[in-house]
Amino acid sequence: MNTPANCLTKAMIFAAGRGERMRPLTDSRPKPLLEAGGKALIVWQIERLAQAGLRTIVINHAWLGQQIEDALGDGSRWGVSLRYSPEDEALETAGGIAQARPLLEDAGAPEVFVAVSGDVYADFDYGTLHAHAARLRDLPEPGMHLVMVPNPPFHSSGDFALVDGVLSLEGEPRYTFGNIGLYDTRMFGALPSGTRRALTPYYRDAIARGKVTGELHQGLWENVGTPAQLKALDERLGAGR
Repeated sequence: MNTPANCLTKAMIFAAGRGERMRPLTDSRPKPLLEAGGKALIVWQIERLAQAGLRTIVINHAWLGQQIEDALGDGSRWGVSLRYSPEDEALETAGGIAQARPLLEDAGAPEVFVAVSGDVYADFDYGTLHAHAARLRDLPEPGMHLVMVPNPPFHSSGDFALVDGVLSLEGEPRYTFGNIGLYDTRMFGALPSGTRRALTPYYRDAIARGKVTGELHQGLWENVGTPAQLKALDERLGAGR
């Protein structure tokens, strides 16, 4: 069995969305480059992934994507290799993974990787996922591990139930998916590159089949969707410096 220390080396940051609710700020800048606490939202993620030992990070982009490449470069300043997966039109999350598979896999070998939305801020320790990645890699069928958070005011009913580390579609207590998850590229082998597809059907199918574990993160987590939320996060991070 692979040891936890070497089982998670790849990550993907979803950065292709238009950020409609964040307009007018996103009319001239891609949402992941908006700043809070003196750093771009996506940079906070890159730094935490690098601290956890992730060395290859794939970033998909569509809207104003060249700005993302110009701002972040090759990733060497953070000790990582950044790979870019441009999309002419945003392919959503599953579609983005399918198109980026050649960048996530080495010579076509299946890969367990962590994926996170580029507009989420979280003080989550990605290093805790190494053991889960080792377990997922040894499964005969691809599974998932999702990081859940307490339900925010805008989503009080939650997404899935979490009991004893296993997610289910029904039951209590229910929590909200924090847009941080471990995935296996085998799960997307049948999805043609260039197909627009969300991850939600994959979550629900895998959870219904008992293939998804989960954990609850109770630290700082913000889904930064509007200028007001961005301002509030900026003030909160500024106060902590």
